[in-house]
Order: sequence, then structure tokens, then C-alpha cells
Amino acid sequence: MMRFLIPLVAVVLFFLETEFALFSPIEWNGQFAYLVPRFLILYLIFLSIYYNRKRAMLYGLIFGLLYDIFYIDIIGLYSFLYPFICFIAGSTVKYIHQHLFVTTTLSLLLVALLEIVLYQFFLLISFTTIPFSEFLNQRLIPTMIANSIYLIMLGWTFKYLIQTRVLQKANQSIL
Repeated sequence: MMRFLIPLVAVVLFFLETEFALFSPIEWNGQFAYLVPRFLILYLIFLSIYYNRKRAMLYGLIFGLLYDIFYIDIIGLYSFLYPFICFIAGSTVKYIHQHLFVTTTLSLLLVALLEIVLYQFFLLISFTTIPFSEFLNQRLIPTMIANSIYLIMLGWTFKYLIQTRVLQKANQSIL
């Protein structure tokens, strides 16, 4: 059962992102703030750090391709970025401590990197024309605040779920 729980959580998070995106934009002091939920990539980053980088990259490729097909019509953008972010997260494990605070900070930095790369790509293809300062104030900062609240609430759950799977896998290999 635990074997299927990790991909099941990824599927649920994939669909929850669209539900939480319905709450955006939020009007705050006469300005709009756009909150972009990045639940799935945060989960994949935790998966890459605490479980298996290759498995996280595979899930990143699959869900990135699904994200490309269902949401943005540009095939290859998310299917490249999701595994790349997982690769970076899994590669940094060699150099950092796997403490939950460090992992959370790294996850938020990687989500910020993802958002900036997406903004630069859409700016390059003239899909958006907003200046970087407006992007920063109306999209990046609110997105980071929302995703940090999400990680504070569920980061320990991700870690526990993944470590339980690691222990189960280790017990199966002993038997």
C-alpha cells in the first residue's frame, strides 16, 4: 500500500494546484496579488532530497508533460523544468544537511528559480510584457508567501511519508 502512496500524493497535488489557483488573484490594498500554488514541485523536491533523485526526476518528467498538455500548450517547458529542479535538489543533498528547515528553504529558493525562469521564458516569447518589478511585487512575492505557508503546514508530512517509504523499502530488502 505504501508503495502506491507516493505517486498517489503526487496525483492529488497535481489536481489540487488547479483548485487552489481559483483563489487567485487576491485584491490587497487596491492591488492584485497572484498566488501560484506549486504544491507538486515542492513535493517532488522533497522526494528528490529524502527518497530518490531519479524517481523524483521521472515523476517530474511525467507530471511536467501532463502540466504542459493540460495547462499551457507549450510542450516541453514544464517537462524540462520539473526534472531539472528535481536534479538540482537531489544534487545539493551531497552538500547540505537534510534538516527540515534547510530543505524547506532550498525548496522555496528552487520554486523562486522556477518562477523567474518561467517569467523570463514568457517574456522572451512575448507572452507577457509586464516589467520585472511588477512581476516581483504582484506574483513572485505573493507566490512565495503562499507556498511557504503551505510548506510550513505540510513539509513535515512530506518528510514523514517519504521516510516511511524509505524504511519500508529497506525492510523489504532485508527480508
